[in-house]
Formats: sequence, structure tokens, C-alpha cells
Amino acid sequence: MYRILLADDEGIMLESLKNIITSNYGNECEIACAKTGRAVVEQAENFRPDIAFVDIQMPGLSGIQAMKEVRKFNKSTIFIVISAYDKFYYAQESINLGVMEYLTKPVSKKKILEACSKAMQQVDETRRRRSDDLKIREKLETVVPMIESGYIYNLLLQDEFHTYQSNYRELLNIEKEYAFMAVVEFGDSVEDGILTNAVGASVRASRFYPEFREITKGFFDCLVGPVMGNCIVILVPHESGNVEYEERVEIVTRVRNLIHKLENRIDSKFRAGIGRVRPLETVKESYTEALCALREGNSHVAHINDIPRVQDYDGEYPLDLENKYFQRTIEADYAGSTEAANQFFNWMTANYRDYRNDIEIKVLELVMRVEYTAFFKGSMKYGFRYRENYLKEIQSCTDYEELRRWFLEKTEAVVRGMATTKEKESESVVAKAKAYIDENYQKDISLDEVSRLVDISPYYFSKLFKQEQGENFIEYLTRTRMQKARKLLKNQNYSIKEVCAMSGYSDPNYFSRIFKKYEGMTPSEYRERLG
Repeated sequence: MYRILLADDEGIMLESLKNIITSNYGNECEIACAKTGRAVVEQAENFRPDIAFVDIQMPGLSGIQAMKEVRKFNKSTIFIVISAYDKFYYAQESINLGVMEYLTKPVSKKKILEACSKAMQQVDETRRRRSDDLKIREKLETVVPMIESGYIYNLLLQDEFHTYQSNYRELLNIEKEYAFMAVVEFGDSVEDGILTNAVGASVRASRFYPEFREITKGFFDCLVGPVMGNCIVILVPHESGNVEYEERVEIVTRVRNLIHKLENRIDSKFRAGIGRVRPLETVKESYTEALCALREGNSHVAHINDIPRVQDYDGEYPLDLENKYFQRTIEADYAGSTEAANQFFNWMTANYRDYRNDIEIKVLELVMRVEYTAFFKGSMKYGFRYRENYLKEIQSCTDYEELRRWFLEKTEAVVRGMATTKEKESESVVAKAKAYIDENYQKDISLDEVSRLVDISPYYFSKLFKQEQGENFIEYLTRTRMQKARKLLKNQNYSIKEVCAMSGYSDPNYFSRIFKKYEGMTPSEYRERLG
């Protein structure tokens, strides 16, 4: 079907054109007519013609002016000009507007049909190109997720991936040199900080994965990885390797909003961990950090900077096992560190069983590395001769199983120390916040201000404060102010208004309502009762 607009101020000419076209093309055409330049513009907006026969001279807007207006919102209409004037000016203007044919009245039926046929061929060609473009786009929509998944998969699992990483970056148009990773986990419900039914959720993920991609890309200009168990990895390119506090909080906020939208649109519960911004060559470390934040964050969304954690570790081959052992031990994960230690020990005995001295050295190296880190985290005592018996103990082991037990015992000792330190670090954050509140309660302080002071995002700080203190930030601040207000009310030299301001409130009426809520009476009644 072709939509054809006929525009001429002469009714006879309109009827003649209409009869010529319908008698030759019949039901292939849908025809609309206009007698003024203004009507041409209005019809073009509503009718969206494929082809338009336009007379130059019409009441109001000329044909040239009408075509200029139409070109502002419709670039695809094919114009055929019919004019009683064979003037160079009109012909030149028509060429500038991309007019296909310039026909001079009187025009024969043959020329009209030839022009119409030529225009129809152009419409068909345009439609074919559009259809081909849509097919290519559809294919790309199918291929791009596969390329993104392959890129992230290789980043995480292939040690030698850097040799052909540039090919992926070119295909995916990744121009930035830095990125961070987030790991989104899904399941049926949250129990003890863990999402349940991971296997079932993984099976369902194939159904909601396209929607997950669409929602996620609405929040970040990112790459979405494959479903890995009940997790999906997101890679977000970043301009630089430096992320200030405000930007970090903004990233956490956007991920929180993403999680809320996912839960509103998809029948699952979601959690997320976020790693630091890293160079693309080492962005795998950001993935490890995101996993750590996910496991230790105890929140819907946690950033690795909000989690007490050791600095990065560069180990020897096999890097994955060594990193796993180191991370699980320092994270005070007894089960995880024991598993990693056993796996690494098995690798050594399987590959180098005849090299007892080398295995002893490697075991000693790993233990000393984690102890060294634990010392700087404040979880272990350290002295120059603290390890004086280590060599003797290792060399006196009668077999590999005894050496393994020594390795595991030392690992467990570090884990116990780190667990105690983590508790102290959490307590120190809350203690620092409480001290600030106690000293500045009379000021207009907020959760954002205090979380900035302790260098933790507001969401995680709020969670940590409630967990350690047994009440949220506002409740503690209000209770502190009420305690100070009671003391101030005992001093008759201060008016109620002054007590209000000195307690951190600017509105006496609001202060009175809060005081009555806590004390069961107004400030005035409280002072009267004191006598």
C-alpha cells in the first residue's frame, strides 16, 4: 500500500490526478487531497504520505514553502512538483528540497504514471533497506549479549585473556580504560543474609534474563554477563581510577534503585555487591571485591569500601587458589579458608609431591603472609622471634598429612584473630559516630554527615549502626538530645526556647512534641514538676 497526497488548488486537476492513479494502481494506493499549502502541511503530519504531487502556486503557503515545512518533520516523503511555471527559480528550489520530478503543466497521463511508478520503486527500495536494517539490528540484539557475556566470562576465567581483549573492546565499543564490577545475586528469600533456592532461581533466570538486561542498562551504561549459578555479573566502564566519596555513594544509590526495580518487575529477591574501580586489565580484582562485599555486607547493596578488608594481594601460580585462601582467611571465613587451604595443599602434593622442601617453603610463605596482614589489622601479636619454631615444626612433620594439619592450625589461628578484629572495627565505627553525635547534638547534623565522617556509605552505615547499637541513627540522636534537654531544663536560667536551641532544635513546637513523646509531658510541665 502506498499513501499518496495530491495537492492542487484546482479541483479539476485533483480529480484528474486521482482518476489516473486509481485507474492504474487501484487498491494499491490510499489517496488524500489538499487545496492549500497549509492543508498540505496538516495532511503530511496526519497522513504521513509516501509520495506527494504538489502544485507550486496555491493559496496561502506556496508549494515550495509547504514542502519546506514538511521536510522539517518528514524526510522520507518523495515529492513530485507540478507547475504551470517553467522557471529556473522554482526548479532550483525543488532540487534543494530533494524533489524527484518537476513536471510542467499541461502534463500528460503517461508522464504522471511514469513519475508515480518511479516514486513507488523508491518507496519499495527504502522499505527494503529499512527492513534489512531492522533484521541486522535484531541479529545484533541477539549477538551483543553473547559477546558481552563472552567478554566478562573471559575476564574472570582466562588468565591469558589480555592477549585478545582489544578485539572485544572494539566490538563492544569500550573506550574507557577503567571499570568496576557488581555481582547481583537472586533467590526466593533472604535467610541469615543468604538468598535461598539458588538452583531454582538459576533455572528461572533464563526467563527473566532479557528483562534483567533491559532494566540494568537503564541504570548504567554497562555490560551484562551471563547467568553464573544464581548470580549475574555487571561490568561498568569508568572514566578514571579515582572515585570520590560522593560518587561512590551515588553508585551505591543507583544500584539500590536498580535492585528495587528488579524486585518490582521480577518475581525474585535480589542483593548486590560492588567492587572498586580498576584498570580493565585487572578488573577481575573488582569482581572478587564485589563477591566479598556481597557476602559480608549484610545488606541489600554493599560496596567493598564499606567492608573492613585487607589490601590487594599478588600471589604466584595457581593465582585463583592462592587468592581464595588469602581472602577467605583475612575475611575470617573459617569454612572458606579451610577449603582453600586444602585445595592449595592438594594442588602442591599432586604436582610436586617429590619436592618436599618447596612445599614446606610455600606453606610457610602463605602462613607468614596472612599473619603479617593480620598483624597490621591488629588481630595478632608480633615479635622478632615470634616464629622461631616454625621451621623446626614444619621439618619435624613426619608426612604430608601432618604438614597439612600444621598449615590448617595456623590458618585457623589467623581466622580467629581476624574475626575478633572485625567486631572491634565495627564497634569503632559506631563508637566514632556516637562520639561525634555526643559532641555535636546541638547542631543540625544528619545521617549523611556522620556517614561521611566515618567514610562509609549512608545505607551501610545505617545498617551497621542499628546492628551494633540496637537503635537507628535518628533514634540515638533524638535520645541524646532528650537527655541533654532534661539536664538543661533543671537550670532555671535558661528559657524553654533557649533549651530548645541548645538541644539541637530550631522549632520550639516540634521540640515540645518530641519531648512529650519521650517524657510523657511538655518541657514546661517537666520543669514545673522539678519545682
